[in-house]
Amino acid sequence: MEIGEDPCGHRHLPSPKPTALFVLVLVFHFHRPIDEISCAAPMSKKVITREEWERKLKDVKIRKEDMNKLVMNFLVTEGYVEAAEKFRVESGTEPDIDLATITDRMAVKKALQSGNVEDAIEKVNDLNPTILDTNPQLYFHLQQQRLIELIRSGKIEEALEFAQEELAPRGEENQSFLEELERTVALLAFEDVKNCPYGELLDVSQRLKTASELNAAILTSQSHEKDPKLPSLLKMLIWAQNQLDEKAAYPRINNLTTAALEDPAV
Repeated sequence: MEIGEDPCGHRHLPSPKPTALFVLVLVFHFHRPIDEISCAAPMSKKVITREEWERKLKDVKIRKEDMNKLVMNFLVTEGYVEAAEKFRVESGTEPDIDLATITDRMAVKKALQSGNVEDAIEKVNDLNPTILDTNPQLYFHLQQQRLIELIRSGKIEEALEFAQEELAPRGEENQSFLEELERTVALLAFEDVKNCPYGELLDVSQRLKTASELNAAILTSQSHEKDPKLPSLLKMLIWAQNQLDEKAAYPRINNLTTAALEDPAV
């Protein structure tokens, strides 16, 4: 399966194959010592040919079931419910949570991303009321986002009243909340709020940031990882290659999209 494909499940999703990318990532994930690839002394670099490198990669055995679980983890965590259901049928890989809960979680996320904070709060409380009760920082950020949306809509008086009644008391109890509140209220002092020093609060990225925080909290409440495993493995790949660069010249993966091996520079 190509992760870059449309995740709506309308296209055929074949079982993933252990490409060089995943093989190399998992090699270092299991802490395979660099010495095993015949690195030379630190003062000189060992040149590892493509043939030698691919031969060593073929020695690494990866179960198809593990690859399937990696893909399912990505689909579930990112909320691609249709693709997850189709992949479950085609690969026989069972998700570790009820796929129906993904639809509910994505409805919360969608409401927040569209700026409807009140609807998002209502939906998350219907899903699990303890999420916001036990996470004051998340609740503050949701209320902060609600204030931002009032300012965006030009409802100045309503924004001031909301900030005073709902957010100011929380700011008095927490210094970091107070600083965030002050930055947000400062938007009211500028006519051109989008170009003021705190204009980034009105960017779509701020909505996405808050939505991501809420999504992670919902996943945690469902005993699921808040982040997919695949990006972490890719970060580990980059780190491992950087470490290996100091000791050897080898077929490197520079394009994570294609996962193509490039011949070592000598």
